[in-house]
Amino acid sequence: METMTENILNVTLLEPRQKHPTIFARFDDLKEGEGLTIHNDHDPKPLYYQLLGERGNIFTWEYLEEGPAWWKIRITKKLTGEGDETLGEIAAKDLRKAEVFKKYGLDFCCGGKKTVKEACAEKGIDVTKIEKELQQADKNPSARPLPYNDWGIDFLADYIVNTHHSYVRKNLPDIRGYALKVAQVHGGRHPELIRIQQLVEEVNKEFSEHLVKEEEILFPFIKELVSAKAKGAAPKAEKFDSVEDPIKMMEDEHEVVGRCLDEIRELSGNYTLPEDACASYSLLFKMLADMEEDTHIHVHLENNILFPKAKALEKDLN
Repeated sequence: METMTENILNVTLLEPRQKHPTIFARFDDLKEGEGLTIHNDHDPKPLYYQLLGERGNIFTWEYLEEGPAWWKIRITKKLTGEGDETLGEIAAKDLRKAEVFKKYGLDFCCGGKKTVKEACAEKGIDVTKIEKELQQADKNPSARPLPYNDWGIDFLADYIVNTHHSYVRKNLPDIRGYALKVAQVHGGRHPELIRIQQLVEEVNKEFSEHLVKEEEILFPFIKELVSAKAKGAAPKAEKFDSVEDPIKMMEDEHEVVGRCLDEIRELSGNYTLPEDACASYSLLFKMLADMEEDTHIHVHLENNILFPKAKALEKDLN
């Protein structure tokens, strides 16, 4: 494989009409895994979309330098069979990158099975901007996330119960109370609060049943899978044929809660307080925002880490 310094193309030395054809020709000459570094005097973002449209999703694009004098881009040809990671897979490896997804409204929890390109295309977001911020997140040494992806799934299941299930049980009763109170006092001037209160009740109903099913049925069986692997035995589920059955149910319920929280955020204008908001109004919006944040992590840990690993373990045992 060539080193980064051995395959450089200074685009500024080319006639304008020669630039893209030359880059394409150099790219086509690359072997899988090899890269081309282009130097330009402006951001060559249009090239990204042209390359994607004419060659397909067979390359990675990395900004090495971003002005003001030079833009340096590393274009690497992917290995055969190497696809883009999904939002969920990216967040599972490094939760710092989930902050980028949240910033642009990209769902890495329930919608975590989409690639960055797919999610950006759906929302009309510039994918090069997102990929650039994801690369920058790699270089941020602060706020190292907990190594969820390295934990045993039995330990992770306990962590979810002790951290996120406990959060729901502790805080949702207060959120319900404030949602009702604020809707009664301010609902006349702000009718969206009435719908928000209804959505909070729907979230409560879903979570009340959901947490019990996880704690009494799904999570114990996941622990049995771990135990069976240690003993070299095959566990038998008494209430379902495969761990995939309750997982599918849990994922469907995550979707319901996710849609409720999305609607609450939209109705509240991203939790923007009106001028006549009282202390209870302010506290409600703060608690709703905190609940959304906790739920995103909660669902991410299950949908993108715990559930896929549980399904893979069951498959290995059978």
